[in-house]
Amino acid sequence: MSKVEDFLTKEEEQEIVEAIRMAEKETSGEIRVHIEKTTSIDAFDRALEVFHLLEMNKTALKNGVLIYVAVKDRTFVICGDQGINEAVTKDFWETTKEIMVGHFKNGDFKQGLIDGITKAGNELKKYFPYKEGDTNELSNEISKGL
Repeated sequence: MSKVEDFLTKEEEQEIVEAIRMAEKETSGEIRVHIEKTTSIDAFDRALEVFHLLEMNKTALKNGVLIYVAVKDRTFVICGDQGINEAVTKDFWETTKEIMVGHFKNGDFKQGLIDGITKAGNELKKYFPYKEGDTNELSNEISKGL
């Protein structure tokens, strides 16, 4: 599979958007998923570029989380902003990635993404609980191939 369009069905995309909505319901944190075909640079560097292009670095509490997927390259990165990175344990992103890899190896990309989103949401809820008046600062929609 090397096409972004074939990575997830429309129904799976909607389930992922719903998982993001549910994860963000109890936190001020923001979670985004970005999917593109390939990257010509290191995947982590590209994820950081996308993080800034999506303006995830502009959340009030610096608590955005991006799950970046390069389909053809068969790689993905999870990166968080300064606020969440300072709050979570050092191995948090790696353990989240391991959960996702298990599903990805079986071709269940939707469930891998949902489990990663859920784990990130639970952690965000711990450190950045929802408070009255919190607004959804970023779109929940999956972005593709900037």
